[in-house]
Order: sequence, then C-alpha cells, then structure tokens
Amino acid sequence: MSDTLPDFSTPNPNGGDDSQQSGIRILAQYIKDLSFESPHAPESLRVGAQPPQIDLNVELNAQARDDGLYEAELKLTARALRDNETVFHVELVYAGLFQIIGVAQQDLEPVLMIECPRFLFPFARRLIADLSTEGGFPPLRLEPIDFGGIYAARLAQGQGAVGQA
Repeated sequence: MSDTLPDFSTPNPNGGDDSQQSGIRILAQYIKDLSFESPHAPESLRVGAQPPQIDLNVELNAQARDDGLYEAELKLTARALRDNETVFHVELVYAGLFQIIGVAQQDLEPVLMIECPRFLFPFARRLIADLSTEGGFPPLRLEPIDFGGIYAARLAQGQGAVGQA
C-alpha cells in the first residue's frame, strides 16, 4: 500500500490559473472512532418507559498536515440517561481531509473550526441516528449545531478555538 495520497487535483475548467481562486475541497470523509454502548439492554428497551434525557458534547479539532492539506475532526458524544442510569452512550469521531485554497492565514482557523465541521455534521448526524436505531432505540436526531457560535465562545474565553467546544 502506498504511503502517499492519490492526486486529487483537477484542472481548472476555464483553462486558467487556480491560484487566485479560494475555496474548500473535501478530499475524503471518514470515521476515525465509533462506539455504541447499551449497558442495561434489554431492560433499557422496555416499552412505555419515560424518554431519556440526552446529554450532548461537541469537540472540534483541526490540524495542518505535511502535505499541505488539513484534517478536521468533529467529535460527538451523546449519553441518554433515565433515572440516573445510562440507557445508551454513543461516541463518534468523524473527520475530513480538506484542501483549502486562497484563504489568508488569519482566516484559516475560522474556516477549519466553522466551515469544515459544517460540511461534516450532516453525515455524522445521520450516523448517530442510524446507530441509535440499530441499538433498538428511536433515532437520535441531533439539532443543527452553531459552529460559529462555538468558535466565538471559545475566542471569548480566550482559549483559542482549536480543541474542545
């Protein structure tokens, strides 16, 4: 197996130079880590039980790679609790490999921490809904996440945006 990534470059359809254009290209999307636990099944699947309370945690991470590409990770952790017992726990780290062209260095962090997770979220959301369904529960449909708000809150805390949100 080759240690290098395939060449994802495509020529400019207009025949010109791409150096002045800016944009984000998603080169790959993938699951880095996935876990689903239902520690009290089948008792936790009983019909007529009160709906569980859902606790959701979101983490955002991004890093530059040696090949000039960027990897952004979206970590979603959801725990369903009923009567202080875990009904189910799902953890997903969904990532993407991005090519970012024509973005100024000062604008790179917001692109990585806001725009890249926006591209990844719909796919991660579907995976979590599918997992909860396959676990015997109704689908857990996550509400849209305001990645811009998370980024702004991290900046306001003075902690920088990269890391846990």
